[in-house]
Amino acid sequence: MSVAALSESPPVAPALADVEELHGRYASYRRRQAARLVHMLPRAAIRPLYRRACAVAAREEAAGATAGDGDPLALLMWFCERLLPLPPFAVWCEDLARSPSAHFADVEDSMDGPTADAPSTMEARAFEHRGRTWLARLRAYRDGGLWRGHIAFEERTSGRVHRTAPVFCEQDAEALRERFLSFDSAAFAAFLRSALP
Repeated sequence: MSVAALSESPPVAPALADVEELHGRYASYRRRQAARLVHMLPRAAIRPLYRRACAVAAREEAAGATAGDGDPLALLMWFCERLLPLPPFAVWCEDLARSPSAHFADVEDSMDGPTADAPSTMEARAFEHRGRTWLARLRAYRDGGLWRGHIAFEERTSGRVHRTAPVFCEQDAEALRERFLSFDSAAFAAFLRSALP
């Protein structure tokens, strides 16, 4: 992904997630759709599809573009992503803003969902505490059959971030998000105090 692509402003509220995270989630979405296409095809169709992917990649590489990363499966996924009529990044971001629950439900059954090392921002809320504006982000991941999460607090003026320990544990992503949204400013302030040094 180019630096220019990362610097694009997403058409969703910047509070939800930073641009780099959104691009990562979009790339995962594209990989999931490509994998689903491959799983739907009969076995006999995979080899011809791969040959076509190799031919297209060779043409693109001759033109100076990069296709896949040398891994045959990555090359096939790259090609399938191009075959599918997937929405561009801006449209995908707009849909994420309108229907975040649907996006997390899509991740429920996949292998590339958020992890404890790379949690995903599910929701964000601004609140005031001691005369300063803070942004509380719900950062969540799957852990076995459960969704867990912590709150990352960003002070708007300094940009400093403080986070809680994992404080959420729910059966699905939507329940986790609803629990976070049920908190009022006083609850966020109490969690913030527990996270401050």
